[in-house]
Amino acid sequence: MKLSRSQNAIRNMAAGLISKIVSLICPFMVRTVFIHTLGAEYLGLNSLFTSVLSVLSLTELGFGSAIVFNMYQAIADDDDDTINALLYFYRKVYRYVGLIMLIIGLILIPFLPHLVKGTYPEDISPVVIYLVFLGNTVLSYFMYAYLSSLLNAFQRTDVNTVVNMYMNVIMYILQIILLIAIKNYYAYLAVMPVFTILSNIRTAVIAKKMFPQYRPSGTLNQEIKADIKEKVSGLMIQKICQVSRNAFDSIFVSMFLGLTEIAIYNNYYYIMSSVTAFMGIATSAILAGAGNSVATETQQKNHNDMMRINFGYMWISGWCTVCLLVLYQPFMRIWVGEELMLPVSSVVLFCMYFYCLKMGDVRAVYNDAKGIWWENRYRAALESIVNLLLNCFLGKYFGINGIIIATLISLFCINFCYGSQIIYQYYFTEQKASVYFKFHAICIGVTGLISILTYFSCVFLPDNFRFFIIRILICVFLPNILYFLIYRNTRMYREAMPWFLIKVKIKEGSKVWKIFIN
Repeated sequence: MKLSRSQNAIRNMAAGLISKIVSLICPFMVRTVFIHTLGAEYLGLNSLFTSVLSVLSLTELGFGSAIVFNMYQAIADDDDDTINALLYFYRKVYRYVGLIMLIIGLILIPFLPHLVKGTYPEDISPVVIYLVFLGNTVLSYFMYAYLSSLLNAFQRTDVNTVVNMYMNVIMYILQIILLIAIKNYYAYLAVMPVFTILSNIRTAVIAKKMFPQYRPSGTLNQEIKADIKEKVSGLMIQKICQVSRNAFDSIFVSMFLGLTEIAIYNNYYYIMSSVTAFMGIATSAILAGAGNSVATETQQKNHNDMMRINFGYMWISGWCTVCLLVLYQPFMRIWVGEELMLPVSSVVLFCMYFYCLKMGDVRAVYNDAKGIWWENRYRAALESIVNLLLNCFLGKYFGINGIIIATLISLFCINFCYGSQIIYQYYFTEQKASVYFKFHAICIGVTGLISILTYFSCVFLPDNFRFFIIRILICVFLPNILYFLIYRNTRMYREAMPWFLIKVKIKEGSKVWKIFIN
């Protein structure tokens, strides 16, 4: 079966965009109410236990991605028996994962006091709060989570997106009401596991209705099991890498600086990760299509598609970087006030962190679509080790800036540079990696120049709401005009832009076509 990749990707991106807008506004409102009702220490505690549970999620080992990858080929071959067997295997594995996570989580309880510099708030029990977080995470592995693999493999992530969006909106509204009405942290937390159960059940009902021909049954052949084992081994190391980059950063901030500082750090990280989530709409939407394309199209076509997508993606990533640089501090001053702000140096580092993180995203889509996880094992392990060691050293002596710099070094040198070499070594063997690196070098230079020009066009504006709107307008227009003027006569623009316009159904010769092409 050859899926309608462009149509599915557009539908998934549309659903994802609406969902991300909702999931940005609602948690922001909850976070704001949280800060003003309970305070920064409680918010820091929330962030800490979220990070700890992210570490525990390593027990999943990447089985979900490996299962979905094997479904791509089974779907292309219309092999229903293999899909059923994969579902059965996935369900079985996830039950073991949930049990193992519960056991490890309980073992960690005596070590909780050592994760915070200073003390916890007096009116709460950190053990009880941790158990709620742990239960919420473990529940998802027992409640039909395996059925979401069908929606992902068939490029119907929009279904998952819509279900989660509705459930989350109701949950956030209830949490805000509880925070305002009774200002009780326990009541705020108790809402989470209830909605985790409801959301999983609703997704399962929809998946069974959409794909009634598939049900967990049968046995996988040894070849597929061996393939899953190899890919899980590689994915496990990559997941460790992702956790060391994200969750461990928050844990180190807590250990070295305390709960208030982790709340401040996570306010900034929350804004960056919200923008990252919007960017993730595109990569999530095209992943299944890329998997289907890798299974049915030539290597040359996939490389050309990757470079074209990368051009548009890095334009948007660069624009987001400029917006973060210009708007971060004025927004924080309006939102949380001077006492919960980081210095400008930290803002610059966060912007570099964001851009560096985005540089490898499109490449990672094709890496996942091809299933090159085992081949990435040394890269992921090295990145994790370097990041953890640098976090310990730089975080201890330079605080939050040191932790961000540690992540930047490992992210650029190992994840981007080394990781890009791997996909050219094991998949794009007919193309040169130097072309890819040259492309990104140009993008870095252009984005750096536009960032400086836009920042200094706004730096003298007062920090109030009226001028914040003016800053937003400048960020919307000035960087994109500069990108257009710089790129319009380049080869990569002439190759990528017509391809994009065709994909979004813009007719050749139309007014929009003439603006961007002629």
